[in-house]
Amino acid sequence: MTASDLVIRNGVIVTSADMQTADIAVTDGRITAIGKDLPSGHETIDATGLWVLPGGVDSHVHVDQPLSSGAEIADDFASGTASALAGGTTTLIGFAVQKQGSALRGAVEEMMARGTRSRCDFAFHIQVTDASDAALAELGPLAEEGHRSVKIFMTGGNRLDDAACLRTLAAAKSNDMLCCIHAENHDLIAYLTEALLRQGNTAPAATALARPEIGEREAAHRILTLAEALDAPLQIFHVSGEATAAEIAAARHRGVRAWSETCTQYLVFTEEDFDRPGMEGAKFLFSPCPRGPDAREALWARIRDHTIETITSDHSPTSFGGEKGKLHAGENAPFNKVPNGIPGLAARLPIVFNEGVTKGRIDPMRFVDLVSTAPAKLFGLWPQKGALAVGSDADIVLWDPKKQRILTNEMQQHGVDYTPYEGMETTGAPIAVWLRGIRAWEAGEVLAAPGTGRFQPRAPFPKAAVPRHPAGFDPLA
Repeated sequence: MTASDLVIRNGVIVTSADMQTADIAVTDGRITAIGKDLPSGHETIDATGLWVLPGGVDSHVHVDQPLSSGAEIADDFASGTASALAGGTTTLIGFAVQKQGSALRGAVEEMMARGTRSRCDFAFHIQVTDASDAALAELGPLAEEGHRSVKIFMTGGNRLDDAACLRTLAAAKSNDMLCCIHAENHDLIAYLTEALLRQGNTAPAATALARPEIGEREAAHRILTLAEALDAPLQIFHVSGEATAAEIAAARHRGVRAWSETCTQYLVFTEEDFDRPGMEGAKFLFSPCPRGPDAREALWARIRDHTIETITSDHSPTSFGGEKGKLHAGENAPFNKVPNGIPGLAARLPIVFNEGVTKGRIDPMRFVDLVSTAPAKLFGLWPQKGALAVGSDADIVLWDPKKQRILTNEMQQHGVDYTPYEGMETTGAPIAVWLRGIRAWEAGEVLAAPGTGRFQPRAPFPKAAVPRHPAGFDPLA
């Protein structure tokens, strides 16, 4: 019998379904056996006292993404994916953003070229900013190439109005794609921002006043209603609190094919983190905003009842200093000129584990589901990704559930000059990471070279088992 390339012995294998102490064997980048007392491999590792997890899947990541604001994403694919591996994430989904008036194909090709420097595996959501007939007609061929999700903003410079949202939802459904939504009420934000600036309230903390939860709740209700009319599947991104989660739960109760995610930052930060001396609060600006202290426990309750199925990083790293950083518009720039977004790729698994498993809010299987299996299933990557099963890619994280650390910026191994998680104490950490059987990270050192990662074409999003036409006819026919 030919020896396996790698055998990991005596670890506690944790999947979304169960935990068992067993050996796991890898050959040619795939898992070939799981069981007791497997024959030794060319390399054999004793994982006694450690857990063996499937590599993390982060389905909401901004790396190497051009911006139009004057700021700059601080991570290219090489540095961003180094951070992913340092945190136990082996597959990420970024964004190919259509330039208004331009073709979708150009945006996808640009990001595919940038992705050639990725250290981990990757895919893209196609962000539609101009829902013209010509642009939406491109979705079919792109879907056939494995791009199986679309992103819509309901606020900001790239927002779509309701008519364009309907057209995009319909086109995505017709091509077996999942639509992902940034849900906030644009006009409310604009109105409140203008009032705050007129009153001289320009500090970072004013962001929470300009982007209240009611605006997120309303936009979520509106897009869920539009999706319901078309029976179109969608995921609401970065749910910040109970009000929005309740809208999603109610829609699902009506039969709407709706899913949702929250992000690491909503589980640890509150709106009070904006209110720091000087411009320090700018380091914590992201949208939708974190809410009051009760929101965190409300989110954990919605995680436990499966209203929220995935936890992502929404890694959107803008450095604090420098001409292209958070203060690119000036050292005392008003809050509406400070780029939204924070880094968080490497911190995601350690913080979710600490806040969830270590603190007894969820069990280890649910942790694996939230950060790996559920996003892999939702976005057409499973069982190749997000699984520890014979035939799956050998994306493996050796995890120490008892390892205590204090998070630092250096530990994140990204291209950003700060981390908002600086000084946070966590229990549970990666020890080593393999990508398709390749040792990619270990003991603080990134081992996978730029270009190790591969584009992952994804399967069609499944159609509804029984077509429903709430409007009384099929508007997509």
